[in-house]
Amino acid sequence: EGEDQVEQAWEVFKKNFFSRRTVIFGIAFIVIVLAFLYGVLPQLPGLQRSLDKVRNDGDRTWLFVAFCMELLSYASYIWLFRAVFIKQIPIVGWLGSYRISMAGVAATRLFGAAGAGGVALTLWAIRKAGMGKRQSVSYLVAFYVLLYSIFMIALVVDGVLLRTGIIPGAAPFGVTVVPAIFGALVVLIFVLALAIPGNLERLAARWSSGRGKVAGLARKLAAVPALLGHGTRVALGLIRDRDVGLLGALGWWVFDIATLWACFKAFGVAPEIGILVMGYFVGMIANIIPTPGGVGAVEGGMIGTYAAFGVDLGYATAAVLAYRVFAFLMPTIPGVIAFIRLRGTVAIWESANATIKSKVRPTEA
Repeated sequence: EGEDQVEQAWEVFKKNFFSRRTVIFGIAFIVIVLAFLYGVLPQLPGLQRSLDKVRNDGDRTWLFVAFCMELLSYASYIWLFRAVFIKQIPIVGWLGSYRISMAGVAATRLFGAAGAGGVALTLWAIRKAGMGKRQSVSYLVAFYVLLYSIFMIALVVDGVLLRTGIIPGAAPFGVTVVPAIFGALVVLIFVLALAIPGNLERLAARWSSGRGKVAGLARKLAAVPALLGHGTRVALGLIRDRDVGLLGALGWWVFDIATLWACFKAFGVAPEIGILVMGYFVGMIANIIPTPGGVGAVEGGMIGTYAAFGVDLGYATAAVLAYRVFAFLMPTIPGVIAFIRLRGTVAIWESANATIKSKVRPTEA
């Protein structure tokens, strides 16, 4: 009793995903996929000239713009993290927000667990900074609700606007209406989550007689929707507080899309804004495929979507591969360094929290 389940979950995850074998596999997988994307694809008929553009012909000014846009995207991510967590764990500050955010990005990039690496690392870090078990999970859910609600709403709005012709661009059913339906269903799930009572686990255990294996299983099954509901309510509370830092959620996506736009400009002409945005978000859905950082899946998803919209395959391939260099490789090395430094930072936080607890503990008579 009283064992820290979050700490146990982190240790299990660290053992399974941060092992030497997993690191070697992750790096080897990335190297193989990148070798295919940048080495084998150029030999295919019709693609060699366009992929040579990635290495030789990109407009350096536009590529520098892409670099700056990606910096702003990650700055927005860190800004959002700080806005969500700073009142609960002020000890983190800007430096801690940077290290947790970038270390989480590196974990997501290197370990093929559909983003679970970044989630687990972030949860571990905020627990070490002093957040309670349930509170840390709820606020982490709120963070992702704020971030990915923009993703899902964009799928719905952009898909509808393209399909109805309100904004210019081709509008194939499969890459407009289908993604819009997917986004609407996810939004509906989070809206329904608001109706889930916060004490669902206790209610489930009571409904199943309160004791024994059935009650325990009921509590575990009810924990996920209960935390989802509570996290969504926390997100709404943060919105009502009108912290300007929540704009970081919008900035994360806007500046990342701007990076892709600048890459298109570097190799030719960018597609219409509606097509640019839809191709980006539909490609990003491939991140759920458990490959390190979505390597291979995201590139294929984006290029295929743009081809479906009628964008020239050569330009789309060159732009997407250049974009992924910025989005995937650029933050990985700083993220690994941040993770290494974060371990020392966490030790300082633990020491500070232990000191505070010792000072507030009542003296014995």
